[in-house]
Amino acid sequence: MTQQTTSSTRPLRVSRAQAPLSGSIRVPGDKSISHRALMFASLAKGTTHISGLLEGEDVLCTAAAMRALGADAVQEGPGQWRVSGPGVGQLKEPDNVLDMGNSGTAARLLSGILASHGMTSVMTGDASLRRRPMKRVMDPLAGTGATFLAREGGRLPMAIRGLADPKPLDYRLPVASAQVKSAVLLAGLNAVGETRVEEPVATRDHTENMLRHFGAEVSVEKTPDGGRIIRLQGRPNLVARDVAVPGDPSSAAFPLVAALLVAGSDITIFGVGLNPLRTGLFTTLQEMGAQLEILNARTEGGESVGDLRVRASALKGVEVPPERAPSMIDEYPVLAVAAAYASGVSRFCGVEELRVKESDRLAATVALLENNGVRTAVEGNDMVVYGTAGHIPGGGKVETHMDHRLAMSASVMGLVAEKPVEIDDTSFIETSFPQYLDLMNSIGAGFVA
Repeated sequence: MTQQTTSSTRPLRVSRAQAPLSGSIRVPGDKSISHRALMFASLAKGTTHISGLLEGEDVLCTAAAMRALGADAVQEGPGQWRVSGPGVGQLKEPDNVLDMGNSGTAARLLSGILASHGMTSVMTGDASLRRRPMKRVMDPLAGTGATFLAREGGRLPMAIRGLADPKPLDYRLPVASAQVKSAVLLAGLNAVGETRVEEPVATRDHTENMLRHFGAEVSVEKTPDGGRIIRLQGRPNLVARDVAVPGDPSSAAFPLVAALLVAGSDITIFGVGLNPLRTGLFTTLQEMGAQLEILNARTEGGESVGDLRVRASALKGVEVPPERAPSMIDEYPVLAVAAAYASGVSRFCGVEELRVKESDRLAATVALLENNGVRTAVEGNDMVVYGTAGHIPGGGKVETHMDHRLAMSASVMGLVAEKPVEIDDTSFIETSFPQYLDLMNSIGAGFVA
């Protein structure tokens, strides 16, 4: 599994695991909550202490952006941060371009804040982020009165001229997107009156939870067709409140699936976030026959948390309904690896959102499997995986397209494939999961970079 490189890329060659995975681990803090904790703490009056903050490259870009906008965000220890902000509507115009790195979440959420402050700002990101569409937030946020100037297709770099007195929005999302919903709600913080967002399917609600945590008035109403209406009263007096960030369930997915697939494995993952709008993967894996137990369930900082015990399991194919997609949208690549190893056919319904992630994640996941001998099909907005009953051929090279989740999914596949799996670049794993290779090695993966 040794790989050498002389460039900034970090290829990896992964061979079949020679022994079961075992031990107890903690995964990094939840990326979605970490971004939001920094942003809301910067908009609140007073000093917020954040524990468990993910210190991957994406989140550090958010911290730098909030400092550039006038907040005081200081690391006081590993995962421990102190943030003091000037309050809603009081951020200052940045002196330079805001670099959001690889994070679509940060760029889209911050767009809502920038659109509702009387300033001009410019955002950019790395090569991957500059390919991702921002029009989905530009269009609704233009309703505040803000103006946007971006490259063709609404791609970064993007200039925003915000208003100090923005209009409140009443917006129905055409497709389920927690990022767009959150951008609209963040814009509504500095708008007089009520901001209303309707989503066709319930998406992760970390923004609503954190708004309440910092003192905003937020109501949520379920619609007869399974959607939700969120109402926010503008110009709240946000007050600093400490935030404990739970372990990221999207990061936990990789050691979890690896333990399910590598024969004889038995691991425990401590302190994982169990927000019911984020646990679609766990539900799906249990439907496939996974021995996955939730232990010591509790509530910390307004979020459900628990410990996961995972043991190697014989998995079978499953059909995942489209309404579950928002609760596991980032986990489909590693779920596809689990489905490839399972017996029977799996169908993932309504996964069109994968086409606008860090890469065209749908096409890239298909390539990940097919290059390693697994048959797949894309039928409309559904992805079909034909399980190999534990006999993934492997032997292929995976192009990650600067997508951290594809790289980690490929590494999990390599642990159970019959021939080694070549990964073109693992450097982008740092955006969401620092020390991923080391953590996996601590339970016996045997990765050698």
